[in-house]
Amino acid sequence: MACLDLTSLNDADTEADIARICKRAQGPFGPVAAVCVWPRLASFARTQLPAHIGVAAVANFPHGNADIGAAVQDTLQVVQAGAQEVDVVLPFRALMAGDAATVTACISAVRQACPNLLLKVILETGELRTPALIQRASELALVAGADFLKTSTGKTPLSATPEAARIMLNAIATSPVARSHVGFKVSGGIRTVQDAIVYESLAAQILGVEALNPRRFRIGASSILSDIEAVLTGNIPASAAAPGSY
Repeated sequence: MACLDLTSLNDADTEADIARICKRAQGPFGPVAAVCVWPRLASFARTQLPAHIGVAAVANFPHGNADIGAAVQDTLQVVQAGAQEVDVVLPFRALMAGDAATVTACISAVRQACPNLLLKVILETGELRTPALIQRASELALVAGADFLKTSTGKTPLSATPEAARIMLNAIATSPVARSHVGFKVSGGIRTVQDAIVYESLAAQILGVEALNPRRFRIGASSILSDIEAVLTGNIPASAAAPGSY
């Protein structure tokens, strides 16, 4: 539970929806790391959670546009709401078009706008697709000040894959500026304990077992919580859990 980010990013989310997910974040098997919501609901989420559970909110989400000003405004809203973490979508289409400068400028500006918050940079690997683009996105995000590399928004047809995760983890492990402290977050399509184990094993293999803590490893998947609870209570095997939302 300690490495799980519960997420509610439906367009029609209300305070009632966030209250429910915040209650789930404080379940009988221990607290999650953070609850991730829209910026407009971050302040409310903070009132619903104890201090040891973080509030994360998204920026430049889910589109990953190249509008730096809009990404910064999203980030400032998150800061003002009293959240502890920002999950920002890297301008992946700009990168695909060969515009690395815009990617660097955007992530650097967001980093400057939230200097005291944990910054997770979403690469949207399912859209980047090629190993070279995923590698380049990882490198740019790390140099620009990412605290975490995150796979996906969960809003695209293809989300996290072990292949993309391996590239991202190796980018962290081989980076002089990142290898000692930057984390990895897998999100999108992670629905069962067995799904999660694949990525946990990769993180342990590449970053070391000592990195398997909330400061360096997160799983962003609300649907996995029911499967975890079922496994822990012995109700159903992990592989039998039904798919859920991001």
